[in-house]
Amino acid sequence: MDTQQNFDLVAIGDTVIDAFIRVSVGHVQETAHGAELCIPYGAKVPYDSVVVLPAVGNSANAAVSASRLGLNAALLTYLGNDKHGKECLEKLEVEKVATKFIQLEDGKRTNYHYVLWYGDDRTILIKHEEFTPVLPDLGTPKWVYLSSLGKHTLPMHHELIKYLESHPEVKLAFQPGTFQLGFKQEIADLYKKTEVVCMNKEEAQGLLNTEEHDLKKLMDMLSDWGPKIIIITDGHNGSYMKHEGTYFNMPIYPDEKPPYERTGAGDAFFSTFVSFLARGFDAPYAIVRAPINSMNVVQHVGAQEGLLTEEKLEEYLSKAPADYILKTLD
Repeated sequence: MDTQQNFDLVAIGDTVIDAFIRVSVGHVQETAHGAELCIPYGAKVPYDSVVVLPAVGNSANAAVSASRLGLNAALLTYLGNDKHGKECLEKLEVEKVATKFIQLEDGKRTNYHYVLWYGDDRTILIKHEEFTPVLPDLGTPKWVYLSSLGKHTLPMHHELIKYLESHPEVKLAFQPGTFQLGFKQEIADLYKKTEVVCMNKEEAQGLLNTEEHDLKKLMDMLSDWGPKIIIITDGHNGSYMKHEGTYFNMPIYPDEKPPYERTGAGDAFFSTFVSFLARGFDAPYAIVRAPINSMNVVQHVGAQEGLLTEEKLEEYLSKAPADYILKTLD
C-alpha cells in the first residue's frame, strides 16, 4: 500500500502505546471538581491485569477504523526511533494502514500512557514527547482526518492550513483534541477549511465559551466558525448533526450488554462517519452507521479491537430496533 501516493484518508495526530492496568481496589468519589478515582495513598495496591496496546490514539484509531471499512488509509504521526516505535509500526502494518508518512525521531521516546481501568471507565496518565513536527507532501488524498496533537505543533497546523488552501479538492475532518481546543483563535482559519467537525457537548461549550445547552444553538454557533457539517455528541442522548441547514438527532445503538471499557467510542463514531463520506455516501447515511462501531468498541479493551468491518456493521444495522432511526429536528 505504501507505493500508492493518493489515499482515501490520511489521519494526522499523536500516537501512543496504552498500558491498561485493571484495578478493583479503591472507589469513585463525587467532588466539587467532578468524579475522582480514589485509591489508598502510600500503599501497595494490587492490580488485576495489564493489557498493552500499541499504535493507539485518536488518529491512529481512525486510520485503523477506515482500513477495516475498506478504505486505503494512511497515518501521519511521530514516533521515537525505539522499541515501542517499531511495535507501533508493526501493528499498523498488520492493520493495513500505510506508514509512509510516519516519522521516527532519534533521541525521542514513543508516547507511552498508563490507563487506570476501574469499572467500565478509565483515568489515563499521559506524557507527550515533543517531537519535531514536519508536514510532508501528502499528495492529494480524498480526506485528511485531523485530531489530537500537542501544543508544540501549532506551526504545523498553519502549514496544514496552507496545504488545504492549495488543495481545495481535499476535504478536512476535524476532531479537535485538548490542546487544539485551547488554540481557538490561533487556528480559526482551520475551521474555515473544515468539511466536518465533531466534538462532544462539553467541548463545544468550552470552545465557544458558553453555557448554552440547546444543541441546535450550539451547532449554529459552530457553523459560524466555518465547517460545513457540524456533529456534537451528547452521551446517552446520541449525536446531533447540522447538515445543509437541517438539524438531525441520531440515537445511540443499544448496547448488547453493559460496556466493558469505554476508550475509543468517540473515535469509532467519527471515523466511521468520515469513512462512509469518503466512500461517496451522504451524511445521513453515514451517521446512521457511526454509533454501531461505538457500541461494539466499548465491548472490548481499548479503542481498536472492537472496530467492525462493513459486513459486520451492516449485520448489526439489519438487527437494529425500530426506534434506531435518524430524526429530523424542528
